[in-house]
Amino acid sequence: MISVEEALEKVLSHFDVLEAEDEELLDSLGQVIAEDIHSTINIPGMDNSAMDGYAVQAQSTVGATRSSPNVLRVTGEVAAGYLTKEEVMSGTAIRIMTGAPIPKGADAVVQFEDTDEEIRKAQNEPLTEIGVLREVEKGLNIRRAGEDIYSGSLVLRKGTVIRPQEVGVLASLGQQVVSVIRRPLVAILATGDELVDVGTPLPLGKIYTSNTYSLAAQVTRYGGIPQILGIARDNVQALEEKLKEARDADLIITSAGVSMGDYDVVKDVLAKHGEVTFWTVRMKPGKPLAFGQLRVGKRMIPHLGLPGNPVSSMITFEQFARPAILKMLGRKDFEKATIHAKSESHVKNTDGRRIFARVLVSKQEREYHARLVGPQGSGILTSMAQANGLMIVPEDVPAVSVGDTVVVQMLDWNVDI
Repeated sequence: MISVEEALEKVLSHFDVLEAEDEELLDSLGQVIAEDIHSTINIPGMDNSAMDGYAVQAQSTVGATRSSPNVLRVTGEVAAGYLTKEEVMSGTAIRIMTGAPIPKGADAVVQFEDTDEEIRKAQNEPLTEIGVLREVEKGLNIRRAGEDIYSGSLVLRKGTVIRPQEVGVLASLGQQVVSVIRRPLVAILATGDELVDVGTPLPLGKIYTSNTYSLAAQVTRYGGIPQILGIARDNVQALEEKLKEARDADLIITSAGVSMGDYDVVKDVLAKHGEVTFWTVRMKPGKPLAFGQLRVGKRMIPHLGLPGNPVSSMITFEQFARPAILKMLGRKDFEKATIHAKSESHVKNTDGRRIFARVLVSKQEREYHARLVGPQGSGILTSMAQANGLMIVPEDVPAVSVGDTVVVQMLDWNVDI
């Protein structure tokens, strides 16, 4: 058996960043920008108003107070998206909306609240004049052209992960498509005579292929594209036929077939059509884990053979498949977030493997606490549904006692933390 770190190093050594593709802007969320993004425009394109109010010359407001307003003649109005030919002169004002271009001659905007507009409206007076109730300085409430982005500037660097805010920035530049690292295609194949697909009757002795769907969801969550190959029966020929459908995949994931049983044929196919890099890891759950390369057609494709037990399958995916997908995506942040928490449970380590125990993390008086969600059998998939973290018990730690400080790898952050 090899360590988790050694296994991860071997896995990641077989993957490189994938090539770039042009992607529609909204579809690029979560992908990595493949080239530096420079702007060809100023944002804002012109000086514009940061407030609803009146565009004025600051010198026209000198001496204005609430008890003694400076009354200015209103010569026009301008809304966002429109220009006005009117020019602001000394003693005049133009009514202006937020985002509207600053009229020629104006050097400040007085917000409505600092004028007597409401009083005039209440008295049904036409807004041909306006009383300014305070002095303002030049530049007040004016957003300058290029204040956010100026033409020619570097806006987003190559390697940036696109979040909703980057989508907004790219949209502000007018970009309909963006060059990004493409998403990896991950083929998923479940193996076993006992499996039936969801949506069909369940005969006695059979189980639904839950691994197919949990793994496909994990692939999607971390930015890959799942290619579901279905179910291969427990014989070499059936497995070989199904794997032919993965000819375009960047990674092949199988579940089950990597233990020591008579019908665990995945290792046999690996040996026949590729190479096995390793097939056991010093971890619990997840010890029977195979990794290597499979020849499919003319290509050698990395293959990760996950255990068949559903908890083992999901946990080994988190430790090995997730970082591989992220590396192909051009991401640098392979590690899951970890925290230190006080254990509320006792966990034994009887065979010197690294334990990933399903726990629920909560925060109590500024301190994280972690408790087991219940029985830790690798077939109890509901334990994953109840957990938001994995308590890590190192190989050389014989037990974790109540009150011990432990490291927890977070599966999720939620409103309770």
